[in-house]
Amino acid sequence: MTAWLIHSAASVVTMDASRRELHDGAILVRDREIVDIGTTEELMARYVDQVDSTYNARGMILFPGLVNCHHHLYQTLTRALPAAQNAALFDWLKALYPVWANLTGEAVYVSALVGLAELLLSGCTTVADHLYIYPNDCRIDDEIRAAQELGVRFHPTRGSMSLGESQGGLPPDRVTEDEATILRETRRAIEHFHDPAPFSMCRVGVAPCSPFSVTPDLMRESIALARSYGVLAHTHLAETAEEEAFCLERFGCRPAQYAEELGWVGEDVWWAHAVHVNADEIALLSRTGTGVAHCPSSNMRLASGIAPVRHMVGAGVRVGLGVDGSASNDAGHLLAEARQAMLLQRVLGDASALTARQALELATRGGAAVLCRDDIGELAVGKAADIVGVRLDHLDYAGAAPHDPVAALVFCYPRKVDFVMVNGRLLVDHGELLGWDLGRVVAEHNRLARTLMAGT
Repeated sequence: MTAWLIHSAASVVTMDASRRELHDGAILVRDREIVDIGTTEELMARYVDQVDSTYNARGMILFPGLVNCHHHLYQTLTRALPAAQNAALFDWLKALYPVWANLTGEAVYVSALVGLAELLLSGCTTVADHLYIYPNDCRIDDEIRAAQELGVRFHPTRGSMSLGESQGGLPPDRVTEDEATILRETRRAIEHFHDPAPFSMCRVGVAPCSPFSVTPDLMRESIALARSYGVLAHTHLAETAEEEAFCLERFGCRPAQYAEELGWVGEDVWWAHAVHVNADEIALLSRTGTGVAHCPSSNMRLASGIAPVRHMVGAGVRVGLGVDGSASNDAGHLLAEARQAMLLQRVLGDASALTARQALELATRGGAAVLCRDDIGELAVGKAADIVGVRLDHLDYAGAAPHDPVAALVFCYPRKVDFVMVNGRLLVDHGELLGWDLGRVVAEHNRLARTLMAGT
């Protein structure tokens, strides 16, 4: 068992039940768990002779590992694609489906390495990903392997598309799967990879893509499958006005009502986006305990609208943050997403709609709640040792750190973090991802991105 004493931090932002912020703070980690937290003087006196390693965090602010509740890692391969740069969701998808049809298992693996490394360097330690397209030899196994190799806490969701153009859906038939295959592969992924234990590094979810790309039958079968295994269920919902029009025309109701009728509400369900929800639908989310992954940058990029996050939080809805696909955000920086969330809620005219600390809470405790995890999202005794550190003497924080370093993390333009520990393993030190030649990974990723386009 390895013991670490991380000490002398300028501030430890615990995000615990009392939201304590400790000056000159220290954290004791044994194996993968936080076993004590307090001031440096207190913990040094108790443990300095009982640890294997010490880490001097002088000048740093420490905070819980950030939680990303919605992503599409494979989309790092199609960032800034010219045909999709200025399109709303449906046209954006139509431009990208033919490109994604050329995906391979190797491309899924390498794109996951790139996307997860980028997230780690932004302070994100837990990632939920939604892989819903499986052409050629692609399997969810490919991205799970990347997460295991990097050491990221991973919530892969086995996505699916079954409603092709010939049946009135949006995606071309060639990128859909038959529903028997979808259900069989989802069961296989759960049985092979899902670990429900505390401190689990991999929990698998069930994730039909959206109302316009799967049938009602598959939605019903998927939620039943998820509940039979006791795993979480995830889907895109109420993202755009186009989706709302599709649901009204095809199903005779709004997306939230459609989800409710199919059983897609509950504490074991979370929706991505929930931009176009009204007061009654927010009440539905609150009453049923359904979670929401708020993706502000993607919603802005695709002109989808502004999710009523302030109203959701006020109503007691579980809300976390998602960077969403890297082709609808073109970045994977979760601290930046917290900043965007704060700013976007203020655009409508209320400068106090979301504070910096509230935005950071969405990225930590909020995300943990959405993923139904009580072992992450805060720095407290008994929680997983997922710890992030940022030095306050960087140019980016000059003039802010002396006043309010916690607010500086969100108000100031986000940078890469300096320290990341996941499950008691040091993965990032001095801003570098340990043990990886990222230049080589990026070169391979760019080669695969060019190959992807050459096949269209």
